[in-house]
Amino acid sequence: MVYKNTGTENLAAMTSAWSAMTQSVIQSATAANRAAVSTMFPLAFDHESNGDTVPASIPSVEYSDLDWAFERSVDDRDDLSVGDVVTFEKTISEDDVRAFAAVSGDTNRLHLDEAFAADTRFGERIVHGTLVSGLISAALARLPGLTVYLSQDLQFNGPVGIGDRVSARVEIVESLGNDQYRLETTIYNESDDVMVIDGEAVVLIDELPE
Repeated sequence: MVYKNTGTENLAAMTSAWSAMTQSVIQSATAANRAAVSTMFPLAFDHESNGDTVPASIPSVEYSDLDWAFERSVDDRDDLSVGDVVTFEKTISEDDVRAFAAVSGDTNRLHLDEAFAADTRFGERIVHGTLVSGLISAALARLPGLTVYLSQDLQFNGPVGIGDRVSARVEIVESLGNDQYRLETTIYNESDDVMVIDGEAVVLIDELPE
């Protein structure tokens, strides 16, 4: 008489099926995230210009979108001093919000669901606060040299609507020595002419690699 351990076999079959399903979910999630990142940062995966982007005018960033604008008061890292300013400006689009939600996992309905957002204090969908504050990082990337974030304090003063034009401004307010600087960081909603975020950052500015 041969004894068949059907319980063990069933468990093995279930484990195998679960493993296959989990692998499929992981592969699908990876593909979705890659697609979302590709949407948000098209040249991260395709370095050929698609007509909406142009080569960067400074070496610390890879490319520029035609909708973006920036200005800076100094072009040489060795000339950085208190009072120097960089600004970065762009329109935050529907695609930006959808891509950020997919990449970050912040799928708060306030940012994605019109009907839900209409019943909130804002009366409409608004842009993720972290997406808006990310424009500070975009401005920092355009300082001369290679900027490394050390700290950032932020205060959120108001919302940004989808389609609003937003500008970030960073100003060096103190040299801390050893190539470190304290900066005032602000973001304005140009569409409403109001400051929506303010704060301070500390950064390290290295020389660019050769």
